Amino acid sequence: MIFQPELETMPRADLVRLQRERLRKRFDVDLDGLAEQPFRVKSDLRDAYPFGLLRVPREDCVRVHASSGTRGKATIVAYTRDDLALWADCCARAVAAAGGGPGTLVHVAYGYGLFTGGLGFHYGAERLGCTVVPASSGNTPRQAQLLEDLGAEILCCTPSYALAIADHIEDVTRLGLRAGLFGAEPWTERLRGAVEDALNLRALDVYGLSEIIGPGVASECLEGPGGAHVNEDHFLVETIDPDTGQAVSEGETGELVFTTLTKEAMPLLRYRTGDLASVTREPCPCGRTFARMSRVVGRTDDMLIIRGVNVFPSEIERVLLSVEGIAPHYQLVVDRRERLDELTVQVEGRVDEAPVRERLERALGLSAHVEVVAPGTIPRSEGKALRVLDRRA
Repeated sequence: MIFQPELETMPRADLVRLQRERLRKRFDVDLDGLAEQPFRVKSDLRDAYPFGLLRVPREDCVRVHASSGTRGKATIVAYTRDDLALWADCCARAVAAAGGGPGTLVHVAYGYGLFTGGLGFHYGAERLGCTVVPASSGNTPRQAQLLEDLGAEILCCTPSYALAIADHIEDVTRLGLRAGLFGAEPWTERLRGAVEDALNLRALDVYGLSEIIGPGVASECLEGPGGAHVNEDHFLVETIDPDTGQAVSEGETGELVFTTLTKEAMPLLRYRTGDLASVTREPCPCGRTFARMSRVVGRTDDMLIIRGVNVFPSEIERVLLSVEGIAPHYQLVVDRRERLDELTVQVEGRVDEAPVRERLERALGLSAHVEVVAPGTIPRSEGKALRVLDRRA
């Protein structure tokens, strides 16, 4: 199902014309000169805390949300009434792309409150005409019970929390789940497979960030997995070399940069997300004409430098989940002993440590300690998973 086919399947030439008009109206910038404009970065929002970047009177704002603050001071974002309607439309598109429609039972297990996840999907699903279960996060055994009793067809939460819920489900065949909309944290194809096996559903990636709108900036569809459709009528996307700031070729991995074309309260021109992904404009079987972004493969600020070697947690996850017997729960502990960095990878499962250590060394070019711990030892997350404990500070 396509929620707004007149927009989501718009011919590329018409879409570019619409982007040009909206960019000029919002920022008085021509599309051809966009690359000459300066970037915005997260520190700009922190320096302007709380309302220094508002472009409307504060009285015109009907909602305030905030980032999670996992990488420093939280950033405040504000919404006008039209901003909330836009956000609901974007999330409704994501739910529709997952097979949702009027009457579909949608279980929302993202956190409600200042975090944008829960309310975004809540209003998006209602906008589509779905029946919403506003479970929020927490009380995981009850989440599993509600999924079974109410027969939800679509689950919305972080992928790590989906696995935590699966731990409390005794018989997955008693669930009615068909699809899941998972995001808010980096995850790999291996983890996608683990979630799909654990809950017997199609796991779709959803991308968003509070500074731009929240979840719903981009989302995968059932027909063309492996690329999330960017809502290009509202968000203009670029990919740049994170070191030089210059554009990279289509299909090449770079840092995602977004410009909000329709947001009123806090519009952003060329916002550097820190997320690394690639973008393609090749047609999708579903008929949507929007560009598609790959899964986020890492962040410019979550790369670990261990004994001079660059290490992305997502690469470690890929290696771990390729080993039979390892459960999809892990934690990375970085310590410094005798002036040398040490990486310890803690995993759950039934596996010998030596083969895992050898695979990691081949993939990373770095030796690491591997600890196989008892099931349930590694903390389960109700929101964004805390994968890395860096104790070097």
